[in-house]
Amino acid sequence: MHSFVSRPPRPALRARARFAALALAALWVLAPSGASAWCLWNCDYTKTKYPVILAHGAAGFDSLFGVLDYWFGIEGALEDGGANVFVTQVSPLNTPVVRGEQLLDQVEQVVAITGKPKVNLIGHSQGGLDTRYVAAVAPGLVASVTTVGSPHKGSSAASFITGNALPGGGFTSALVGLLGNSLGAILNLLSGSSNPNDAVAALQFLTPQAMAAFNAQYPNGVPTTACGAGASSVGGIRFYSWTGNVTLTNVLDVSDPILAVASLTLSGANDGLVEVCSAKFGQVIRDNYWMNHLDEVNQVLGLVSIFESNPKTVFRAHANRLKNAGL
Repeated sequence: MHSFVSRPPRPALRARARFAALALAALWVLAPSGASAWCLWNCDYTKTKYPVILAHGAAGFDSLFGVLDYWFGIEGALEDGGANVFVTQVSPLNTPVVRGEQLLDQVEQVVAITGKPKVNLIGHSQGGLDTRYVAAVAPGLVASVTTVGSPHKGSSAASFITGNALPGGGFTSALVGLLGNSLGAILNLLSGSSNPNDAVAALQFLTPQAMAAFNAQYPNGVPTTACGAGASSVGGIRFYSWTGNVTLTNVLDVSDPILAVASLTLSGANDGLVEVCSAKFGQVIRDNYWMNHLDEVNQVLGLVSIFESNPKTVFRAHANRLKNAGL
C-alpha cells in the first residue's frame, strides 16, 4: 500500500554464490523502484506526469488490517507501469463536502511530498463526488478528475431508503443512523482511521434532489442533459468517467445477488447501486462495461467477469490515456 511517506528500502538479499550475489545486485541497480521493480517491458505505460490519487466510495476504506485493499490489485497494476499512486482514506459515511475536505488535506500532502504541482484524481462511487469537490475548491491542484460508477445525479436507491426510512425522523431514522454510523466506526477501526461518520446525512445527500443542488454549485463536467456527456475540460482540468451496467457477473461472488436485489430500487440500466445515466461525467470512456458496482474496483477479491476487460486493465489503459494527454 502506497503511504504518504517514503517506503523503507527492501532488505538486502543474501546469495550463497558470489555470481548470484553480483547478478542480484545488478538487477537491483537496474530495476525501477517500487511495485515495478521486476518490470521487463512497458515499464512506463502508466507513468503519468502527475501523481494518481485513488479515492474510495461510501462505506469504503484504503485497506482493512493492511490486507484487504479497496482497490484490489489496482494500485499495484498502475505502479507496475510507472505510476506514482496514493490511496486515500476519508470518512466511510459522510457527505461529499465533509469527505471532500478530508481528501483535499491529503491532496495537499501528496503535492508537498512529491513536489508535483498537481494530481490526477480517480474516485469510485461517492469518491467521484469527493474528487469533484476538491477540483472545484482547489482547481490549481488538480490536473484531471476521473469518476467510476459515481452518482452524479443522485441514486434512486438513496431516494428509496430516505423515502421509506427517514421521513419525519423517529425510530426508523434513528435506527438507520445507528446502524450506518456503527458500520462506519467498524470500518474506521479496521482501517486504522478515526474520521467522523454521519450516515443519515450521507444518504440524504445522495438523493437526486440534493445532488441537483450540489451540481448547481459545482457544475463542471456534469451533463446538462438527462443522459449525456459533460464538458471534457474546464479551466484546464480534464474530466472522464466510466461505469458498469450489470449486476450478476461471477457465480462465485457472494456480493452479486445483493447488488441484484439492490438494483430493483433503481430505474434503467445500472451497476447495482448507480444508474448508468447518473454515472456519466465529462468524457465518457464507456457506459456499458460488463461490471457491477464492486467489479469496477476489482472487488470482491478480483471475482469479476471473465468475459470483460479486467478492471486492472481498464485502470492501466486510463493511466496511459492520462499520460498521453500530458497529465
